Amino acid sequence: MTFKELGLAEPILKALQAEGYERPTPIQEQAIPILLKGKDLLGVAQTGTGKTAAFGLPILHHLHNAQNGQQGKRRLKALVVTPTRELAIQIGESLTAYGKFTHLRNTVIFGGVKQGKQVNALRNGIDILIATPGRLLDLMNQGFISFRDLEFVVLDEADHMLDMGFIHDIKKIIAKLPPKRQSLFFSATMPKDIVELSRKMLGDYERVTIKPEQATAEKVEQGVYFVSKGNKPKLLAHLLQGRPDDSVLVFSRTKHGADKIVRKLNQADISSAAIHGNKSQPARQKALGNFKDGKLKVLVATDIAARGIDVEELSLVINYDLPNVSETYVHRIGRTGRASASGIAFSFCDQEERPLLRDIEKLIKQEVPRMPEHQFVGGEDEAGVGKEQRPQRANNPNRNRNRNQNRNSNSKGSQNQNRGRNRNRF
Repeated sequence: MTFKELGLAEPILKALQAEGYERPTPIQEQAIPILLKGKDLLGVAQTGTGKTAAFGLPILHHLHNAQNGQQGKRRLKALVVTPTRELAIQIGESLTAYGKFTHLRNTVIFGGVKQGKQVNALRNGIDILIATPGRLLDLMNQGFISFRDLEFVVLDEADHMLDMGFIHDIKKIIAKLPPKRQSLFFSATMPKDIVELSRKMLGDYERVTIKPEQATAEKVEQGVYFVSKGNKPKLLAHLLQGRPDDSVLVFSRTKHGADKIVRKLNQADISSAAIHGNKSQPARQKALGNFKDGKLKVLVATDIAARGIDVEELSLVINYDLPNVSETYVHRIGRTGRASASGIAFSFCDQEERPLLRDIEKLIKQEVPRMPEHQFVGGEDEAGVGKEQRPQRANNPNRNRNRNQNRNSNSKGSQNQNRGRNRNRF
């Protein structure tokens, strides 16, 4: 099937051709006909499957067909709510590209920056608003945003809204929506809270599900390196030095961990930058912009900050830390298997992460291929001395006998101390 067969307006087809889009992805092929009919949609799909076009193209189509002959100031007709600044910006850029021949106007609002420019854009009139929940509520409360003429509402990455603590903000936004609207609800996973939220937002809806294993098994070459926690920086530097021209996205479980990875890479003369929630918006945008432009080859990110990273020629994803939630693994490696492209994803796994790897393999229903042995397998302590390099003491039977006697004599005292500690703890 082609985009033309879906029945989209000619200006949108022209823009898609200019962008090099030929055939819709599975979620686009299934969702667009439903949305063109005006029905609500529940989409279950991870990042990287083409969701933005799946909801953006039908909205642009409807708004383009309805704008003929309209006079006066533009009124807000479509709202897209998404969890992070990066993802909001990416969606705005995509909608601008898809709608460049339609004369429709969108703007993006998010927190962490002064609101002046965003307010001016709203005052000048827009058709589509892409927003993060906090700034959206803030500007609504100040009277700069009205839902009076709203016709289309998209809630994107709903499960990550929940993870980031936005559930109450989302409920407040849903309560303000006009009853007559087309609603689109997207989430990679459907825990109980998300199911309840979708019921509050959706009316007569259809469901489209794109299974995670399709993205991992078919398009992304995977591999896992077993490595001690202390040797992860050395293995990372080793891999990156062997791929100096590749664009590499490195995932860290924590903000502190991301900064530490950057420091370790800088010590190895490898230029990199980190993006996470503690970084200022200008710093995040600069790092992301340099990465997209190819000026920066290595970007270290947390899962939340990585939402919205859309790089066409991302060569490699490295899971420096395995994620605690198995579905997150699919989202991460999907960064390098965008749309019809293929990619490579390597993961580091230390001894404590073995259970996480088993959970991931259970989810994707395949074993992640084991990479060949390497020189960084052995453990390393904080002082940088590998366990296999620690000097061995000469065996002394008397010392061992004395040690055992001390253990026995101290065991009762230790037990009494532990009882006291436990009593104090509770």
